[in-house]
Amino acid sequence: MDWLQLFFLHPVLFYQGAAFPFALLFNYLCITDSFSTRARYLFLLAGGGALAVAAMGAFAVLVFVPALGAVVLIHSLGPRHVHRPTFLFQMSWQTLCHLGLHYTEYYLQESPSTRFCITLSSLMLLTQRVTSLSLDIFEGKVEVASEAVGSESSLPKRLWKALPYCSYLLFFPALLGGPLCSFQRFQSRVQGPRSWDPRHSLWALTCGLQILGLECLKVAMRWAVSVGAGLTDCRHLQCVYVMWSMAGLFKLTYYSHWILDESLLQAAGFGSGFGGSTGEESFVPDADIWTLETTHKLSLFTRKWNHSTAQWLRRVFQQGRTWPLLQTFVFSAWWHGLHPGQVFGFLCWAVMVKADYLIHTFAKVSIRSQLMWLLYRTLTWAHTQLIIAYIILAVEARSLSSLWLLCNSYNSVFPMVYCILFFLLAKRKHKCN
Repeated sequence: MDWLQLFFLHPVLFYQGAAFPFALLFNYLCITDSFSTRARYLFLLAGGGALAVAAMGAFAVLVFVPALGAVVLIHSLGPRHVHRPTFLFQMSWQTLCHLGLHYTEYYLQESPSTRFCITLSSLMLLTQRVTSLSLDIFEGKVEVASEAVGSESSLPKRLWKALPYCSYLLFFPALLGGPLCSFQRFQSRVQGPRSWDPRHSLWALTCGLQILGLECLKVAMRWAVSVGAGLTDCRHLQCVYVMWSMAGLFKLTYYSHWILDESLLQAAGFGSGFGGSTGEESFVPDADIWTLETTHKLSLFTRKWNHSTAQWLRRVFQQGRTWPLLQTFVFSAWWHGLHPGQVFGFLCWAVMVKADYLIHTFAKVSIRSQLMWLLYRTLTWAHTQLIIAYIILAVEARSLSSLWLLCNSYNSVFPMVYCILFFLLAKRKHKCN
């Protein structure tokens, strides 16, 4: 139950809820054309600064420093050289902060400050926006006038030029959560005209009902988990139920958070269906619950889980020529903080995805009967859900003791089955080639 106590004490929900009226106010003022473009950028930036200070306290400096550093690098380096230094600077800063968390948890044996944990979460999201922006500049999608260090342009002029980038990196609807919004989409929504869409009210009602339903399910699931045995005292196949129910509770919490975060972006006018310009990048929601809960393909689940982050990871590593899948999952472990459970969980996930590709390719050419295909889909759906439950608990476990409890239970049979099939099918494929 220690994992659950750490996971469900989320003041982030309070701060996201508190930011909601300001997001609606911003959208309303843009619709009524009461704001100039600069005023819109300043409103979003000031809101981000205020939200950071309220949620993180003095730790907000740890977010402001890399954001300003990224803006300086963007304006100092040429488009062809901006991505790698910016990426390394941001990840180095984030890693130092994660090492501070490691020091507190593992060396001092103390519980980390809640505000510090919120800061780390915000830093991870900032890394997404920084790398997305630097890649856009590198690929020529966003043009930035490089500013030499000894340039004679006035300080106010430099600040106005940097305002859109500072505002993007710290704008309050995406500071503590939400799908990744590209700079192109952000700039288009800030600078472009707004109009009220009647579907806005229907969308808000739908999101509210979804969150309410998920919270009711969480209450029921939390009660089932609290009255049952844990991984420390479960026996044999009972551990499978314990793993499934605990992972289900984690998933429901993720879904609820993602929908709330997406709602905040939508309320501010950065979501889908609110007067976007032609050619604008599409809005990618993180919570495709139907696909996640019904797919029998682990690879499809992986692409849809935290969808905008999955797209961001593929974009960063899609040009890698050697082991791009492994690079992606190794970086995911690094980005999340390199806790023991995270390293094990993401490496296990990489092997499972590779096995999933081979298994479904083999089944596609081998299964002819409709009945056998239905049985195959049912079994692989159940196996996919159980493997994902195993990975979620491994990633959330963090410590070696909690990870050992999971690995030493009957639940390890499920990833082992895919590992065995992976080696057998890989050997068969090698012989055929």
